[in-house]
Amino acid sequence: MSYPGGTPGWLITRHAEAKELLTHKSFSARQEGIISPVPTELAYDGPADPGAFAKTDDPVHSKYRKLITGFFTVRRTRQLAPMIERIVHEQLDDLEKAGPGADLVDVFTESVPSRVMCEMIGVPESERKSLQRHVETLGRLSSTVPEALAAVSGMSGFLARFVPTRMDDPRDDILGDLIRGGQLTEQELMGMTATLITGAMDTTGNMLAMGIFTLLEHPDQLAKLREDPELMGAAVEELLRFLTISHLGASRWALEDVEFAGQTIKKGEVVTVALPAVNRDPERYDNPDQLDIGRTDHGHLALGHGVHQCLGQHLARTILRVGYEALFDRFPTLQLAVPSEEIQMRDDFVHYGPRSLPVTWDD
Repeated sequence: MSYPGGTPGWLITRHAEAKELLTHKSFSARQEGIISPVPTELAYDGPADPGAFAKTDDPVHSKYRKLITGFFTVRRTRQLAPMIERIVHEQLDDLEKAGPGADLVDVFTESVPSRVMCEMIGVPESERKSLQRHVETLGRLSSTVPEALAAVSGMSGFLARFVPTRMDDPRDDILGDLIRGGQLTEQELMGMTATLITGAMDTTGNMLAMGIFTLLEHPDQLAKLREDPELMGAAVEELLRFLTISHLGASRWALEDVEFAGQTIKKGEVVTVALPAVNRDPERYDNPDQLDIGRTDHGHLALGHGVHQCLGQHLARTILRVGYEALFDRFPTLQLAVPSEEIQMRDDFVHYGPRSLPVTWDD
């Protein structure tokens, strides 16, 4: 395969090889070695900013990740459940007020995860929607250079105001705990805050929307879920596998010449894991193109694998579970307000999902 500009690379579509690559010590996740999927003029291929650890290798990656892993454990996520439930129900109140025909993306699926993360970090509600717009612009592959630069400037301006203020007055939240820990500079705190915001605002919201759309389009599976609510945990895993909204995959570059999967990959060459294909590998799953919320054999890679597996995976699962449960319980007659073929998809974004999702229900 070829990357933008004609650079040759490799594509992995098998589950077993994907797992091996994502834990292989000869491949790096550092952004300066990855060919970007965005247009060349928008791509930044320098080293990550201090604290922005997502596209770094150890020891830098582990240094930062260890400082916040404790905020995203299963136990901590369970403690956050009441807050998540409150936010979900408040957004459903707004949906009910908006009435049939409302856009579920605008009123519900975008707002829930962004509000959760902003409360966890301590971001004022007054700043949330502008941050959401910046994240959306940076995740859109068709953004122009001026649009992308304006989004970067907007995000940087917020961080430059927000972080120093909180350093003078740390609160009882993630950022406050990091400040009190005394291990990070102002620049590192800004980088970590940006990583948490961008990581939460674009992924879970799209998965929430895409999952709702998919269940509405598979009424037999939704009926099965209504009959047996205990299936919700399995349903979330199956939706993650079946949909895999990170449709551009995960990329790594070779630190040295390496023999992998019967091929010689040269130092500096990039390998991309095609996550949607991997999660529908017929060698790994029976009937992989069939949505089956009763499936018990999960092991999908929708949230990554290895040391770079999604930090907020337990939080995301809780938001999805609570969101799906509350929505379909509150609106048992929920259905699309337009034919499904009229739903426009975010096919020019890093993460896939509906641009809008007009819904209706019986009053």
